[in-house]
Amino acid sequence: MAKVMIGNNPQVDKGNANFNGLFECFKKGGLTDFIQCPEYISTLDFSAQNLRYREPQIRNPDFIFIPDDKCQLQQFVFLLLNDIWMNGQRIKCPWEIRVRCGGHSYEGLSYTADAPFVLIDLQKLNKVTVDEKSETAWVEGGATLGEVYSAIAESSPELAFPAGICHTVGSGGHFAGGGLGFLSRKYGLSVDNVLDALLINGSGEMVNRIQMGEDVFWALRGGGGGSWGVVCAWKIRLVAVPPVLTAFKVLKYGTDTVTETVNRWQYVAPKLEDNIFMQVKVDFNERKVIRALFEGTYLGCQNELVHKIAQSFPELELESANCEEMSWIKTIAYFENNIPISELTNRYYYKKSYFKVKSDFANVPLPESALRELWSRMAKEPCVYTIFFPLGGEMDRILSDARPFPQRAGTLFSIHYNISWTESGEDDYYLKWMRDLYKYMEPYVSHCPRAAYVNFLDLDLGTGHDSVEEARVWGEKYFGANFDRLVEAKTQVDPANNFNNPQSIPPRCDYNIKKCVDIKGSS
Repeated sequence: MAKVMIGNNPQVDKGNANFNGLFECFKKGGLTDFIQCPEYISTLDFSAQNLRYREPQIRNPDFIFIPDDKCQLQQFVFLLLNDIWMNGQRIKCPWEIRVRCGGHSYEGLSYTADAPFVLIDLQKLNKVTVDEKSETAWVEGGATLGEVYSAIAESSPELAFPAGICHTVGSGGHFAGGGLGFLSRKYGLSVDNVLDALLINGSGEMVNRIQMGEDVFWALRGGGGGSWGVVCAWKIRLVAVPPVLTAFKVLKYGTDTVTETVNRWQYVAPKLEDNIFMQVKVDFNERKVIRALFEGTYLGCQNELVHKIAQSFPELELESANCEEMSWIKTIAYFENNIPISELTNRYYYKKSYFKVKSDFANVPLPESALRELWSRMAKEPCVYTIFFPLGGEMDRILSDARPFPQRAGTLFSIHYNISWTESGEDDYYLKWMRDLYKYMEPYVSHCPRAAYVNFLDLDLGTGHDSVEEARVWGEKYFGANFDRLVEAKTQVDPANNFNNPQSIPPRCDYNIKKCVDIKGSS
């Protein structure tokens, strides 16, 4: 039997008829036990990654539900979405819903709300079932990327899946925003390789691709999390990789060298053959010397890679000593500071901090002068870095409206800005610093609109889900011309806007009519 964890939360009115009435209905249905336990806070904190959203003034969930399986999850969501008749009285559910897998929502939207809410934690829905023969897998909505990768590697050393590197990221949230990764230039986004899904929709029904319809299935694959319902599981198409591939890292130091090499990278990396991926991370070391880490993979042997880079990007000075041949699963661990492969299934993220992230996309290379000024601004803060992530390859061949993620042909690379700090109470200073940096970069990146990556959530872009025009302010920055189609899909799947957050897609005509369910000893 699943349980609901109730904390000693002064914000919760446990004498409220809604609170007690709904709990009684759950119990009568045999769905769950309700316990007030010391593990409430540790469970809440376990996968809350941004410490900005664990400050005392941040509202905690009224309770945390951890389902054991999809049936429990559906029962629970169904009850939350529908008014309940109990003892001749109609009880309206007073809670918003937040669903969390890995907790890597950069703005904490998977575990915070401004109103009373319930947190559904999917950590136990983490099964990954691989079918090597059909080269597919079913991934439950609570599985982390590390759990997905490990299951695939156990099945075959020549199968993989295109997604991000951080192993504690929840696959459900990652897929919901598109899913850029080291294999994207070869095979596209994660969602370009999603074949089916099981969704609990705005009516509490569990539907697959055929039942939900192609418009809603299209929206699920990159239209952002928190808008469509709860995805119980994803069916993914696995992709081919050689049993041995090449990982590489090259470090460059000094303002002139870094500027010249990164400048050249802008022209080369998006145009390399699909088998080569090379990103750049720029930061400053403990001696305040600028450095650029060029790192990536090649789906082939190291001698071939060294030869090809010598021809296309000699400024990098790639040598065999910078390369290491390994299996695909080993590359995942290698780019996470070479952790043991066994650690990939560990869900706990040890590098928690206060942080703020912003993102951009570039359609033309940045001028050298802009790069130098960017470095100059970064030098003033010790805990800041920027990642340049190349697109091109297969990303260029997929139409901009094939998925909600629109940055395809014509987009050279994305830019990821990150600043972090360790002490509470310093948010205002660092947020202003990041916003000033972002404002400086405006002339050099995409415009009309200035695009952003929805997996790098940024509430500075605007908030609001009460009307289409209110949401358009931020929605077109993530989704471009695909925003209106997302609104139509939302109107189909959740017209009452039961699933919402500050940056969720609104229905075209928002209304709040809910069905009533008579609960009489059953659920």
